[in-house]
Amino acid sequence: MKKSLLVMLSICLCTLAYSQEKIKTEVPAAVEKAFMKAFPNTKAKWEKEDGKYEAGFKYKGEEMSVLYNAKGVWEEKETEIKVSKLPVGASSYVEKKQLGKIKEASKIIKADGSVMYEAEVKSGDILFDTKGNFVKLVKD
Repeated sequence: MKKSLLVMLSICLCTLAYSQEKIKTEVPAAVEKAFMKAFPNTKAKWEKEDGKYEAGFKYKGEEMSVLYNAKGVWEEKETEIKVSKLPVGASSYVEKKQLGKIKEASKIIKADGSVMYEAEVKSGDILFDTKGNFVKLVKD
């Protein structure tokens, strides 16, 4: 009896573990079409957040992500940059506020052409304008 109970428990645990795998994000055709037009022959890892679709990928040697709405309209592009490429004020702000080491940095271009910079630190992502002025902290 104990053996059969143990076997059943093992099967249940295996089934539960298997079902916890990430489910592939269903991307609308309009979004896929817009992505393929902008980044031909590029494979992306898709995530859905707040009704929008984010593609993470490598393109021409750069780590990037792009954000589309459900209709396939591009909203922003984020490109990983070296921490040394952040505006001077950004690094100074992080140091002054003692927020720790900057792990990663990115340049964000919005659909309207505006540019922001992002510095990832332990407590979250800090956004800066092009002059390195603090905009906001997005906590993880």
